[in-house]
Amino acid sequence: MSEKKPRVNKLILEVVEKQLDSCKPVQTRETLERLTAQGFNEEDAKHLIGSAIVAEMRSIVSEGRPFQEERLVSLLQDLPRLP
Repeated sequence: MSEKKPRVNKLILEVVEKQLDSCKPVQTRETLERLTAQGFNEEDAKHLIGSAIVAEMRSIVSEGRPFQEERLVSLLQDLPRLP
């Protein structure tokens, strides 16, 4: 199980990077800029963004519903408060 955690973290950070590269949603880039302006280093800011993505993924799985960009954006806007 301990081997899975680093792989999952790497995959989540890849999702963050893809969102940043594609600017989809644009709020991911805005959140990174906001968090770094608040004093978070870039790596920590990306991990916080990842936590919002994971929270949305958990909701998708547990509630059996489709991805909701509006919910992800709301979670991003609430950072650094963790979901």
